[in-house]
Amino acid sequence: QVQPVESGGGLVQPGGSLRLSCATSGSIFSINLCKWHRQAPGKQREFVAASTRDGDRIYAGSVKGRFTISRDNAKNTVYLQMDSLRPEDTAVYYCEIIAPSGVYWGQGTQVIVSS
Repeated sequence: QVQPVESGGGLVQPGGSLRLSCATSGSIFSINLCKWHRQAPGKQREFVAASTRDGDRIYAGSVKGRFTISRDNAKNTVYLQMDSLRPEDTAVYYCEIIAPSGVYWGQGTQVIVSS
């Protein structure tokens, strides 16, 4: 079983950077897909980025060029590097792991972009 745990959220000024981590309790080597989503207050959860087992990366248009998803198989961790942050990036960020054994969500980490 894979249980994702997110960390790295916090308060940052516009234009700043944060790196989110999604640590899993099991090996991510065989995981099909790792995704990041976010949910802003009063809005629906939306897709942010995905990393496939083959190394492909997919981004939402709103974050393309500013966010980078990566994975460290040795550490069983998925990262989301967020640069040039904007107030509209404020949200709770969630990690989703799609593995042969099922789909697993983390509890989320809060990101606030404000001056």
